[in-house]
Amino acid sequence: MQGASSSNVKILVVDDEFSVRSSLKAWLQEEGYTVDVAAGGKEALGKLAEQDWDIYFIDLMMPDMSGLELQRKINEVYPNSTIIIITAYASVDSAVEAMKTGAYDYLSKPFDPDHLNLLVRNAIERKMLVEETTKLRKSLDRVFSSKEIIGESPGIKEMLDQIRTVAEVDSTVLIHGESGTGKELVARAIHANSHRRYSPIITINCGALPESLLESELFGHEKGAFTGAQYARKGKLEMADGGTLFLDEIGNISPKLQMELLRVLEEKKFYRVGGNREIKSDFRTIAATNKDLAAAKDREEFRSDLYYRLNVIVIDIPPLRDRRVDIRPLAEYFLDQYVRQMNKSITGISPEAMKWLENYDWPGNVRELENAIERAVVICKDKEIQPLHFPFRGSKPDEDVSGNSLDDIQRNHITKVLEETGWNISKAAVVLDIDRVTLYNRIKKYNLKKES
Repeated sequence: MQGASSSNVKILVVDDEFSVRSSLKAWLQEEGYTVDVAAGGKEALGKLAEQDWDIYFIDLMMPDMSGLELQRKINEVYPNSTIIIITAYASVDSAVEAMKTGAYDYLSKPFDPDHLNLLVRNAIERKMLVEETTKLRKSLDRVFSSKEIIGESPGIKEMLDQIRTVAEVDSTVLIHGESGTGKELVARAIHANSHRRYSPIITINCGALPESLLESELFGHEKGAFTGAQYARKGKLEMADGGTLFLDEIGNISPKLQMELLRVLEEKKFYRVGGNREIKSDFRTIAATNKDLAAAKDREEFRSDLYYRLNVIVIDIPPLRDRRVDIRPLAEYFLDQYVRQMNKSITGISPEAMKWLENYDWPGNVRELENAIERAVVICKDKEIQPLHFPFRGSKPDEDVSGNSLDDIQRNHITKVLEETGWNISKAAVVLDIDRVTLYNRIKKYNLKKES
């Protein structure tokens, strides 16, 4: 039915009266529609087996099968069919019954051609809207499903199971994890798999704003509520209606806001700053923190009643250092993203560079890994990412770091850089910040040799 030209619209008229079938067919064909007819329910089902129709006109009273029964059978095969019931009785009861069982509308005999044309045009519009909505939802689902959380470790697999489970309910979720572990990504995954996914997820970083600004961001404000408030403004709570409210770094809010937020989470009602009109908002709450809220509660730094309100379902994100098996797939994922984004010809990460990645402790977690890969892609002029392209220096496994003299330290460091660069003297000299002649002299002095 794509493209709204009338010739693309297929209509099936089902009526046991020849005069009704022929007159409807003639009128509809005159408007440019493709029309076929059936004398009863059984013949219509036979035609249904051959193809689907955009609009069905079905007589309510037929000898071999009632219109309501035929409607039910059509809907079993094509649930989104647009069906218009034809009735000679025009009674409220028959019309209501037809509409209750899924009919789009009804048409009473005798027909008014103008009303018929309007009815068909409205039915076509409605069907196109349904198709567009379905297409949009499928498109949104593809977008949501592409936002995958990368990882193969048991901790990540367990977390993904939790996400799938909690997404189906509206319970409050508290996500705990160190900075950079991907708390917002987890929140978005929960929202994307919930029944609220076609409404927005509204995010607010509670640790990034002072108390006065955070209050206005959450609750909104009325015109003149404070100096500079020239216009009324919706807050995040209001904007999240129907969707999800994600409160990042919840452990940083002040005691005053803790009390106000508790009331909102319990009642889903609030007032804008400077306002006296009660506002209702239906939202799901997901909060995140890198703090130990239980300890903060015990120290009376965080309200116990708010803590228990948030602590319904807890998802812990393990730090990257505790799931090193995930470093390789994450690194390859980020590499692919940035290589395509920057149109680079980098083919991969060298084994030596991957070893560095897998043995670094990643205090900044996944965010630090992503930044490291992005930087490496920017500065890399080779086919593969090498250790020298990373902005950190970790501890290389099985490295001989024996000896504390200056010569021992220099020998070990030069050896390490040479191995990192694949014994490319020019690159190693750049990393060591010395010229090539000096590097050759040090290699000779320490009797360094490239391993076969």
